[in-house]
Amino acid sequence: MGNSKSSALSKELLEELKSNTKYSEAELCTWYQSFLKECPSGKISKEQFEGIYASFFPDADPTAYARHVFRSFDTNADGTLDFKEYIVALHLTSGGKTLQKLEWAFALYDVDGNGTISKNEIEEIVRSIFNMIPVDDQKNLPEDENTPEKRAEKIWEFFGKKDNDKISEGEFIQGVMDNKDILRLIQYDEPQKIKDKLKEKKQ
Repeated sequence: MGNSKSSALSKELLEELKSNTKYSEAELCTWYQSFLKECPSGKISKEQFEGIYASFFPDADPTAYARHVFRSFDTNADGTLDFKEYIVALHLTSGGKTLQKLEWAFALYDVDGNGTISKNEIEEIVRSIFNMIPVDDQKNLPEDENTPEKRAEKIWEFFGKKDNDKISEGEFIQGVMDNKDILRLIQYDEPQKIKDKLKEKKQ
C-alpha cells in the first residue's frame, strides 16, 4: 500500500472540488485527512455510509434513505464512495446551487437509473424519508400528507400525471422550481443537530 494513497490531495482534484463546491482549499485538505483516518482505503462502503446515517438518527430508521442517497452519489457504480463523490455529496446535501440540488434530487428519485421517475419510485423514496421521521413528529404532519402514500399522491398530482406516466428530468426540475411547496415535499430537511454533527465530524 505504502505511497499509493498519498496523504495529500492531488492538485487536479483540489482545483476541481474548489470550483464545483463552496469549500476552500484549507477545508478540503483538512477533510481529506479525516476522511483517510476513518477510511484508510480511501473509500467508504455502503455499510459504513449507512452507519454514519444511523448515528445521526437514533430515534428512527434511516437505512433505506441512506441506501438511496449512497446510490445517487456512487456515480461510477462501484459500490463505494471515494473522496470526490463524498465531498460532492456533502456539498449538495448541505448547500449547493438550486439547479445542482435538483439534479441530485432527480437522481435520488430515479431509483432504477433509467432517466425518468415513476409514481412507484416517488413512493419508494417518500417511504424511506418517512422512516426517518420519529413517530411523534409524524402525528403533527398535515392531514393530506401524513402517510407516504398521501405525500406521493400529492407530488404526483402536482405534476398532473396519470398513474402509469413518467416524469423526465427537465419536467421534474422545472416543476420544483415553479413550486416551492413541492420542494418541501420531496426532500428531507436534516434537523440542525445533524448539520452540526456533520460539521463536528469533519473538524
